[in-house]
Amino acid sequence: MPVSGLLSPENVSEATRALDLSGVFANGMLGGVLARERDLDLFGFLVIGVVSGLGGGIIRDTLLQHGTPVALTDYTYLTVAVAGTLLSFLYDVSRHTSGRAFNLLDATALSVWGVAGAQKTLAVGLGWLPAVLLGTITAVGGGAVRDLLLGEMPRVLGGRTLYATVAALAGAVMVVCSRLGAPVVGILAGVVTGTLLRLASLSWGWRLPTHRDWRPRGARGGGG
Repeated sequence: MPVSGLLSPENVSEATRALDLSGVFANGMLGGVLARERDLDLFGFLVIGVVSGLGGGIIRDTLLQHGTPVALTDYTYLTVAVAGTLLSFLYDVSRHTSGRAFNLLDATALSVWGVAGAQKTLAVGLGWLPAVLLGTITAVGGGAVRDLLLGEMPRVLGGRTLYATVAALAGAVMVVCSRLGAPVVGILAGVVTGTLLRLASLSWGWRLPTHRDWRPRGARGGGG
């Protein structure tokens, strides 16, 4: 296929939809894993999984005010979210999946949604800053609502390895490449960059500074 064909709005739109759905499935499954840890019943699984899979996209589409959220008009989204959740209900994913594979799934889903959210925002004519912001909201919104339902502090508020930062970087890479006329490259580069950063932060414990441990250089030990 010629490069011009790969860069057509239709192909970029289809690629974004595929990314969106893959993120829905992965986060539905991750929601199911957390529901299993809490020993919830089938209804609890479905609530947590569907919120985890669709919440971020619904928040994004509502803020964009560009029609009804796609998760409410395209039944594929709900079907995919339920499928991911049921997989976790029927099969103990966390027990039968290695830690590395599980981390890879988490990292990829986070990056995929950062990119997909940014691309959807650009597609309706908004600028780079809303694109990065809504890409991040797409990636972390559903998880934040899920965590609240489970009675936990949302991971996006910090205290753990890099999370929202990963989604923001993935979206930013997508935006830069789109500005350079290479949106397809931006999709791939954004997902790869975000995934690698997330995996690195999990491996080496990278996290943003907090008010408790941050000090200007030279402040420790009274200077020097």
